[in-house]
Amino acid sequence: MIEREDFSSGTSSKSTKLIHGGVRYLQKAFTNLDYEQYKLVREALHERANLLEVAPHIARQLPIMLPLYKWWQLPYYWVGIKMYDLVAGSQCLTSSYILTKSRALELFPMLKKDKLVGAIVYYDGQHNDARMNLTIALTAARYGAAIANYVEAVSLLKNTDPDTGKEYVCGARCRNIQTGQEFNVKAKCVINATGPFTDSLREMDDEGVTKICQASAGVHIVLPGYYSPEAMGLLDPATSDGRVIFFLPWEKMVIAGTTDTPTDVTSKPIPHEEEINFILSEIRNYLSSDVEVRRGDVLAAWSGIRPLVSDPNSKDTQSISRNHVVTVTDSRLVTIAGGKWTTYRIMAEDTINAAVKACNLNVAGPCKTFGLLLEGAHHWTPTLHIRLVQYYGLGTEVARHLASTYGDKAFQVAKMAQVTGRRWPIVGKRLVSEFPYIEAEVKYAVKEYACTAIDIIARRTRLAFLNVQAAEDALPRIVEIMATEMNWSEKRIKDELKAAQQFLYYEMGYKVRSDQLANTEINLSPLEVDRFKKRFEKFDGDQKGFITIVDLQRVLESIGYEVDENTLHEMLFEVDINKNGQVELNEFLQLMSAVQKGSVSGSRLAILMKTAEENLIREDPIPVHRSGGGL
Repeated sequence: MIEREDFSSGTSSKSTKLIHGGVRYLQKAFTNLDYEQYKLVREALHERANLLEVAPHIARQLPIMLPLYKWWQLPYYWVGIKMYDLVAGSQCLTSSYILTKSRALELFPMLKKDKLVGAIVYYDGQHNDARMNLTIALTAARYGAAIANYVEAVSLLKNTDPDTGKEYVCGARCRNIQTGQEFNVKAKCVINATGPFTDSLREMDDEGVTKICQASAGVHIVLPGYYSPEAMGLLDPATSDGRVIFFLPWEKMVIAGTTDTPTDVTSKPIPHEEEINFILSEIRNYLSSDVEVRRGDVLAAWSGIRPLVSDPNSKDTQSISRNHVVTVTDSRLVTIAGGKWTTYRIMAEDTINAAVKACNLNVAGPCKTFGLLLEGAHHWTPTLHIRLVQYYGLGTEVARHLASTYGDKAFQVAKMAQVTGRRWPIVGKRLVSEFPYIEAEVKYAVKEYACTAIDIIARRTRLAFLNVQAAEDALPRIVEIMATEMNWSEKRIKDELKAAQQFLYYEMGYKVRSDQLANTEINLSPLEVDRFKKRFEKFDGDQKGFITIVDLQRVLESIGYEVDENTLHEMLFEVDINKNGQVELNEFLQLMSAVQKGSVSGSRLAILMKTAEENLIREDPIPVHRSGGGL
């Protein structure tokens, strides 16, 4: 198996993180009397149960709430969700149930109260998609598969059948992306499982082939964890344009998405501001007015391309089934297209069965992957993290993370963890303070096919998907560790840092996040302008019209604050729109206007300057003489 970039670098790491049958597809099956949609849901629910069983450390149940704001919706959606349970049969995770308004608000306090009549809760699965993808690849390798990332197919090799005189595919010309070396791989059968790039590879076989894939872009955003309860998701079944929006807790954060729009196929899809704002506006419809949904709270955003099987003349991607199709050409190229994450195993089974038949392959027996435990699941238990804490002195949060990521392989990571030098935790130096990823994971990732810094921040850890700024903060240390492990040159180190920063900037939403400040117009009242000018002048002591690192240090020292110079440089750089090493008054007013508007949040400079100003205003001490002088 060859992969042009890293395992799961494409759509597989950019999903909604759900393992589900598809409530929406079941609704379409009944309303349109569509048996194919019904079969898709039944098959997906069967595979959902299997995936939760074979990778219990990565996948888990998640309750999802469907809030109801009209009385007629209660029987309508209750019947639909109960049918979902019924189709799952004995493999139903947990039976769905109805909640009263008060109980719904107790479980999901952020929910909009006005006109709420109640809610329905049903259960689906959730997983770490990139980790699941890698785990499947590692499991295949354990069973004898030869796998390689950063190797692309340049062309297909063909021979002529002496009996029929027809050409047939007998391998591929491959290129090592990192070294440029090319080589041939011979094969009895070649399978095309390239997602959105399905048609590109089919055209290598036959330039005039009819296209069978239609690409659809799905954008997701990540918000802080306080937007949702830790163990309850939310489903908006009918957005303003008829789509479905999920609002799900994941890795202590909240994922919201997705959009569904036709797109061109690219290996580097970019989230756009309109799509991000669409998701935010839909969220506002369901959350309480007490919760201010701010553009500045979007910590990361990404776009994934779904490879939908379609009629090439169709323009409405929302009406296309996510079912999969297996095709075999006259030259014996086997193609698997369409499908979705939940049904990956049955897709593989159908594909291999077709390959066996088309290419006369010898096999020992029928498919054996149903119920086959994946890497890390064999000795995993729900309490494994306790042993990690007790045996190695890891922090509880880190131990839980390692157990739910690596399963029983977590002990190998723990053995590589370095001493922190603190009383507790004893081992496990974090890459960034607010996330449980530790330095030992970078070393371990190199043993699991990680080749670049992007592999680490995006797929071996999920930092880039959770918080682009935290990922950028962790980059230098990640590159430093990888350089030691892989003997990188100084040039390679610089190249890795630059490539990773570009990835965060364009593909993970850093650009649209930073553009919020640059595109904000100053929209403050005269009183606010006067107040913020006075705050600015407290730092600009000699009235230059701008503040520098030196100005910040002078004021902070006067109030007893200690902030290292590198951190101050980072704070200034975040708001220095002109990139001239200083923050001018207009830039500061722009920043404060963006903060007021909500398009920028968590600005370290804005918070630091406000705190410093408050400390500079010395309040009179509370008199104690009338209480007898105190102690």
